Amino acid sequence: MTLLTVRNLTKTYQDKAAVNKVSFDFQQGKCIALIGPNGAGKSTILKTLAGLLKPTEGTVTFAGMNANDDIRKFIGYLPQYPIFYSWMTGVEFLIFSGQLAYIPKTEAKKRAEKLLKKVGIYDAKNQRIGKYSGGMKQRLGIAQAIIHQPKLLLLDEPVSSLDPLGRREVLTLMEELKQEMSILFSTHILSDADEISDELLLLHQGEMVESGSINELRHKYQTSTIKLEFKDNPTAYQTKVNALPSVTESHMERNVLLVTAKDISLARHEILAAAANENWELNGFTLDRASLEDMFMKVVNN
Repeated sequence: MTLLTVRNLTKTYQDKAAVNKVSFDFQQGKCIALIGPNGAGKSTILKTLAGLLKPTEGTVTFAGMNANDDIRKFIGYLPQYPIFYSWMTGVEFLIFSGQLAYIPKTEAKKRAEKLLKKVGIYDAKNQRIGKYSGGMKQRLGIAQAIIHQPKLLLLDEPVSSLDPLGRREVLTLMEELKQEMSILFSTHILSDADEISDELLLLHQGEMVESGSINELRHKYQTSTIKLEFKDNPTAYQTKVNALPSVTESHMERNVLLVTAKDISLARHEILAAAANENWELNGFTLDRASLEDMFMKVVNN
């Protein structure tokens, strides 16, 4: 089921497009990463979906949304730099957030207690937020974003400012939450997108340059490299390797011959056959698949 439909979303500032004609469909139950370098338009898209910015052009429609509906009831939103009242306790902040979403205080209190357990900070519920760690604040921020039970959770760079421990805590929580709700999050840390997302939306200079599941995009763009280590000087073998039909190119890196191939399976067979037939003194043979970062650079450069 299509949960969210975005068509030709455009946002300009002084005739400069921060987002330019972005369109995508968001299927219910998915966890999708909006990825791209700083300035690609990720935050602008999330703020527009959250109702904090009005698009210059285009439409954003949720399933079940009527023409006059407030878009904010459909989404939960955590900005990149959330602001908390440091003098409040965690449970007070969640009850307050619930009441802002027109939830009766009694119900808001019940939901706050439940969410504090879900995000793993129940033991600190009566502690002032000013004493929370960065990871605890992010988990509290996620709790406030879902206290009104939205259809879609929007997270803007949820782990970029955290230390390694806090980052791991929040990524683990996101992994758990995606089993229960739809999530759209932005990040420029591609390993995070690779770890927990089902699909990717790749942005560059305000435009959508590619989208799809990680497996689909890997199949379309990702190349593999064969690392060859020799007992003696590998340059003596480079010409022979380059002559193989399946090999696209090769180059040297720290006395290791790195081979890029059109067909990695065929290249493996051809290289090993040549090594056996010609008695190459081959000490190492490793398949090294390109990273998500490599794939993104290839998409952008195309």
